[in-house]
Amino acid sequence: MELTVLNDDKQDSSAGCSSSGCGGSADQLSHLPEHIRAKVHNHPCYSEEAHHHYARMHVAVAPACNIQCHYCNRKYDCANESRPGVVSELLTPDQAVKKVMAVAANIPQMTVLGIAGPGDPLANPERTFETFRQLTDKAPDIKLCVSTNGLALPAQVEELCKHNIDHVTITINCVDPEIGAQIYPWIFWNNRRIKGRKGAEILIEQQQKGLEMLTERGILVKVNSVMIPGVNDTHLEEVSKVVKAKGAFLHNVMPLIAEAEHGTFFGVMGQRGPTHDELQKLQDACAGDMNMMRHCRQCRADAVGMLGEDRGDEFTMDKVETMEIDYAEAMRARAEYQATIEANLEAQQKQSGERLVALSSIKRAKKETRPVLMAVATSGGGVINQHFGHAKEFLVYEASATDVRFIGHRKVDLYCSGGDTCGDAETTLEKIIATLQGCEAVLCSKIGYEPWEMLESAGIQPNGEHAMEAIEDAVAAVYAEMVEKGLVAPLAVGSVSLQAGA
Repeated sequence: MELTVLNDDKQDSSAGCSSSGCGGSADQLSHLPEHIRAKVHNHPCYSEEAHHHYARMHVAVAPACNIQCHYCNRKYDCANESRPGVVSELLTPDQAVKKVMAVAANIPQMTVLGIAGPGDPLANPERTFETFRQLTDKAPDIKLCVSTNGLALPAQVEELCKHNIDHVTITINCVDPEIGAQIYPWIFWNNRRIKGRKGAEILIEQQQKGLEMLTERGILVKVNSVMIPGVNDTHLEEVSKVVKAKGAFLHNVMPLIAEAEHGTFFGVMGQRGPTHDELQKLQDACAGDMNMMRHCRQCRADAVGMLGEDRGDEFTMDKVETMEIDYAEAMRARAEYQATIEANLEAQQKQSGERLVALSSIKRAKKETRPVLMAVATSGGGVINQHFGHAKEFLVYEASATDVRFIGHRKVDLYCSGGDTCGDAETTLEKIIATLQGCEAVLCSKIGYEPWEMLESAGIQPNGEHAMEAIEDAVAAVYAEMVEKGLVAPLAVGSVSLQAGA
């Protein structure tokens, strides 16, 4: 991947980037200027590599919102749903700071604190900025982020800069007011509720103005877009071009969460979400113009821990209030722990070479082979270290004769819940297999006989031979083995690789 960043922190419009997204690996980060690399390298949302090693948390201090989205239904006391706009308990700024200090002391790999709701942080400026002000003083080693719909952004850019916020996420679902009117029934602007196309027009104008103001000030901007089939799916390529031209650092195209039980307008009306294949094709199409984020988990507004996990139950306010925190000591321990992470990453980088060897063998043989999708079970650390039955999600990688790239993740029901039996209901395994459709191999640390047999019958090859190996190296090695055994058919004449830019 190649990425060019100008001195004013804006990306050159001609910069290229593979569809794996910026910050995907150490060598990808090396293309960035040092001051940008320092902002990104341990931020799990802005760096694909970092999300294997570092954690984040959100604090729910912003209940009010200034727009209505057809895909959103905010809930303030919900522990069961895992999606944006949902929290278990609302916090005051003082409570939020206590919680952050407690989490930072107990999860030393936590590097980032974000405010993302459950409403819009900038529609609650006093609560949001009071939280940031206290954390700047009490926890200066933690990166501060904010996620906003952008309506109030231009008016708050200067205040954001005062709090040393280097990362801002703006949700931009369209740049066409006609499409916006199908997504946003109203906005609240200048003490009035404005509906339909006019409201969408104002929102888009404010979003674009805010984006330009942030990038002019050297703040890294990630743009989130919700893919809504039949509404904005064919339009998001244009969105990607526009936001890149204005200096956005990263584009995150997310699938619509459309289950009716969440109570959103789209859900109740039967609007479907995209398939895995539809989402990947759109991300690949946008990747030609924009650095793509593919590891987003669409977190709750009070999420705690690594991406893909939520340890919020460990840090409810009743538990936090009983904790005694020596934060000076906690900061020392955190710095030591994170230095160990960096040392391990550096060692892995030096030792890694398996992938290059495996793929070069295919190149030397001059075999024209098609790409293959593989699912990986991991609990973090960038290695294959999870039992198939313990996985709540699988990371999906695409291997080809030229590279291994991260595609995304697929959530599944837990197959093994402990005890003497795993997967009591055969339907659980059937659902997992259906979720992994399109994958031709599953890499995990261990796997039982029953799921092995069913996966194999479904045309998915289980593989437990690469436990504790680096994910990308293992995927490349398995791909090379598949090619060698003739399990990967040559590309048909006139066919096109799934890889972006192919």
